[in-house]
Amino acid sequence: MKKVSFIEMKNGTKDDYIFLDKNEKDFASKTSERILNFMSNLTETLEGYQISRLEHSLQSATRAYNNDESEEMVVATLLHDIGDELAPMNHSEYAAAILRPYVSEKTHWIIEKHGEFQMYYYAHHLGGNRNKRDKYKNHKYYQDTINFCEKYDQNSFDPNYKSLTLEFFKPMVKRIFSRKPYSLL
Repeated sequence: MKKVSFIEMKNGTKDDYIFLDKNEKDFASKTSERILNFMSNLTETLEGYQISRLEHSLQSATRAYNNDESEEMVVATLLHDIGDELAPMNHSEYAAAILRPYVSEKTHWIIEKHGEFQMYYYAHHLGGNRNKRDKYKNHKYYQDTINFCEKYDQNSFDPNYKSLTLEFFKPMVKRIFSRKPYSLL
């Protein structure tokens, strides 16, 4: 396999960087496949829950889809907890970072903040502040994030819910991740 000529980036040539740019674009074009593969492996139950992380994600996305949310929001809902596996202390920010180049400011904000907003349902049981989300009360997406948590996240732990399959969502994920990144628009 061809390799660049440098061992320090400052010594790279134009040909090196054209070569790397092509490889990076090829790699980026396969992001949806890597995400779907990662999601398909989330079949272990997070200790204590009645369903797997994959099933929670599928339930959330199915609810969003059935509520006629935009394709962008359905995909974001599917991926909202993708960070649980690798970044359990900041899973929302992790998921939002993955989505950021491909979704609107609003969708990004909802996913980024949903972890704090979810605390409303349980923090008081653990001696925490269930109203931590109130610091965002004047934010334009505050109510949207409350709605996201209420309609798609907090209620998607049901072992009897009939979710759509990951295969069903695959074309949507591929379309969202094949978009031109918002930063380039």
